[in-house]
Amino acid sequence: MKTAKFSLAAAALLLALALGCGSSRPGYPYSWNDLRLISSYTAKTACSCLFVMEFDEAACRAYAKQEPPIATWTVDRNAKTVDASTGLMWGARARYMGPKFGCTLE
Repeated sequence: MKTAKFSLAAAALLLALALGCGSSRPGYPYSWNDLRLISSYTAKTACSCLFVMEFDEAACRAYAKQEPPIATWTVDRNAKTVDASTGLMWGARARYMGPKFGCTLE
């Protein structure tokens, strides 16, 4: 009986930890998925700004900016791609697929 209570308590603790690890907490403004999302958002928005709306790069840098400004991006005009990164581990690439499809994430 004592082992069953211990196992139930351990399972509840593990569940609570698993649920808490994916959420943003005070002092941790971004969870793991948020950084990936910011990279993807920045790549897609900058690509659309540059190749669909055909704005200049300075205007697109202001348009694709988020607060706090943690994502950086580079553009390859020949390949019509935008690579964005947030930190060292998260990155995304958006490619212009033509006037019918616009920009898509790879």
